[in-house]
Amino acid sequence: MPGANDLSDTDFSSAVTAITSAFGDPTRRAIYLFAREHDEGVTAAEVASRFGLHPNVARHHLDKLAGGGYLEISVHRGSRSGAGRPSKRYRATGEDPVSIPVRHDDLLVTLLGRALQLLPRDQAEAMAEEVGHEYGRVMARAMGATGDQRRSAHAAVAAVADALTAHGFAAHAERRNRELRIVSEHCPFGDAVRDNPVICAVDRGLVTGMLAELHGHATAELEASKASGDRVCVTAVET
Repeated sequence: MPGANDLSDTDFSSAVTAITSAFGDPTRRAIYLFAREHDEGVTAAEVASRFGLHPNVARHHLDKLAGGGYLEISVHRGSRSGAGRPSKRYRATGEDPVSIPVRHDDLLVTLLGRALQLLPRDQAEAMAEEVGHEYGRVMARAMGATGDQRRSAHAAVAAVADALTAHGFAAHAERRNRELRIVSEHCPFGDAVRDNPVICAVDRGLVTGMLAELHGHATAELEASKASGDRVCVTAVET
């Protein structure tokens, strides 16, 4: 698995940002180690009891770790009949956090850009956004999203930002003038987006796909983009 010496400066910075987002809190690091000690996984209630936390706080830490790809979630019903509120178990993925690589492939991204150039721009954007949307739904389900447990708009956007960070976007959520936004300081698609800005539609699809599972229908609009020369990418979200 690639290490720090195999990454470019921007990729290494993004990887550090992802790890810091997940493990910057000492309690969260301790929770991660606690989960690694239990092959069957842990629940928010067990973590709350172990560390003297409110269950909602324990769940927040666990969801942060899951959003970063360090824990995986399985959902279990309270009885054999399936009745009752489902419980979540969080289990360590087995990945070493300090060696998780930034998830992109320059060759495939370049190929995607060239392929999209063969289509009219509106068709290319629609296809790129659809692919991103479908993959965003898969990402959200991997985080344990279920249709009967919707998150608030703010919590869902924050979870999306964490998941994007784990995929190399170095993203964070913010609220400005009552508008929810996701700010990405790094683009994992690299220089390919400058030649093929239509690839940015994939980002928009990722956001709407994850939000569809975590919160419900949402729209996303790119307000700033590195592909256009901006310092960061900014996606405005309306739920």
